[in-house]
Amino acid sequence: MPIELPPGFTAPVPPSHAAFVFEVLGPEHNESDLAAWSASIDHIHATQGFRPDGWPERVYTLEENLADLVEHRDHHERGLDFAWTVLDPSDTTTVIGCVYLKPDGTGQAEAVARCWVRAADAHLDEPLRTHLRPWFDAAWPLTVRWD
Repeated sequence: MPIELPPGFTAPVPPSHAAFVFEVLGPEHNESDLAAWSASIDHIHATQGFRPDGWPERVYTLEENLADLVEHRDHHERGLDFAWTVLDPSDTTTVIGCVYLKPDGTGQAEAVARCWVRAADAHLDEPLRTHLRPWFDAAWPLTVRWD
């Protein structure tokens, strides 16, 4: 079930911040994305919105991660759900996390947001959520809850 958005609505990219910049998640981020999350599995499992028994369950191969990123991009372009990579502003080839907006299956809201940062940038967990909450409220024509 896709997120229901008004006709003609184009998903915006989150605004940049001193600690991070954003791009739509896609295949061009493959190596850096895999490096970021595969070195941070325990931290991601402990992050708000993620579970110890959920993703990531294991380290993917580069090919598996590429297929995942191709699917994220496809979903984003089709408006099914949305994902952005979080990049280091001092080196925008370095992925430091991701942001996801998916349909809310609980019925509490129209969409649910969650995000993670790599373990090396754990201090950015809350600043990232704090930066994104008002953006989702102002830029998206739907109710968003944080997982």
